[in-house]
Amino acid sequence: MKIICIARNYSEHASEMGAPRYERGSNEALSPAFFLKPDSALLVGRKPFFLPDFSNRIEHEIELVVRIDRVGKSIQERYAHRYYSSVTLGIDFTARDLQAEAKRKGLPWTLSKGFDGSAVLGDFVDLKDLGGDIQNLDFSLLRNGNCVQHGNTADMLCGVDRMISYISDYMLLRTGDLIFTGTPAGVGPVERGDILEGILSNRPVLNCKVK
Repeated sequence: MKIICIARNYSEHASEMGAPRYERGSNEALSPAFFLKPDSALLVGRKPFFLPDFSNRIEHEIELVVRIDRVGKSIQERYAHRYYSSVTLGIDFTARDLQAEAKRKGLPWTLSKGFDGSAVLGDFVDLKDLGGDIQNLDFSLLRNGNCVQHGNTADMLCGVDRMISYISDYMLLRTGDLIFTGTPAGVGPVERGDILEGILSNRPVLNCKVK
């Protein structure tokens, strides 16, 4: 099982991170940057997230997560919708201080993104129960009851079907693989005692306590 994460898929988030802003439909948007997390990063079952000792700044990034239903390679974009049927929300926890150091040194982001428990996964919902349009889903992250991130999948620079097609050109997609599709603006630090809740189309699907 692979955890595939799309980077900079919302313009406002790219801006808040000081990264270049791409236009929807541009070559950069149609060829999205992505990275991998190991399966040991997965945190399910509403288990708590424990702040690691090696970072002084862990930040939340709420994302729509797509689960792949069947094996596929070099999938044409027009057929990509056949490879998923349910979605949820996930949190891509990021050790921002380690990431900044890696960027300065021109190194990969693995240490800042792939640590244990850094991929929180909510409860999956059949896409049909959400209206069927994966590119029109509203989602939010609440921190201690306050909304800190809000987005809609209509604002993605690279849509889900396009990213599935693009990724599958480079690596085989298997049943159970997860795609974290990018985060909107509003990322920020978490602290011990925080309660994080993910709301997908008015449905609470994710709950995680920070310890």
